[in-house]
Amino acid sequence: MKQIRWFERKFSFSFQQNIFPSIVERLDGTSLRLQAKINKIPVELLEIKQDNKWSIKENIGHLIDLEPLWQGRLIDILENKEFLRSADLSNQKTDLAQHNKTEINELLSRFKKLREATLATLYQLNEQEIYNAALHPRLKQPMRTMDLFLFVAEHDDHHLARITEIKKRNNNL
Repeated sequence: MKQIRWFERKFSFSFQQNIFPSIVERLDGTSLRLQAKINKIPVELLEIKQDNKWSIKENIGHLIDLEPLWQGRLIDILENKEFLRSADLSNQKTDLAQHNKTEINELLSRFKKLREATLATLYQLNEQEIYNAALHPRLKQPMRTMDLFLFVAEHDDHHLARITEIKKRNNNL
């Protein structure tokens, strides 16, 4: 089963219930899920690139590369900016970072540290702040703090699923 490309995804943030605690729980679990997933993958699979797509290490590196964007977008919302800051849609930072040259435990540690900083801020938010919003530049729709971090959790899951796909494609190594 092949998943849809990230930029082809559509998002609807029409719910009114406060699901933020569940979203934060998902975000908090990403580091553990990555670690558990990597522990089951042979080392020789971590740097394999197929079909000109990112390796497992590069997928993890991409999560590292984007965490400052999520943190910055939260600041944009909390500062009542009209638009969220833009992402580099070409993912040049990830393509240039050479994550395959970094030890896997270092990548996992970097992600965990960055995510913990994000979570520390999220834990401090009040209910009003999780409903504050700014316009997403690509999606052209308002995104509340709660929506932004649901988007981040979905993005995490997208890359976790991609790592699983790489592992399954190379299961005979």
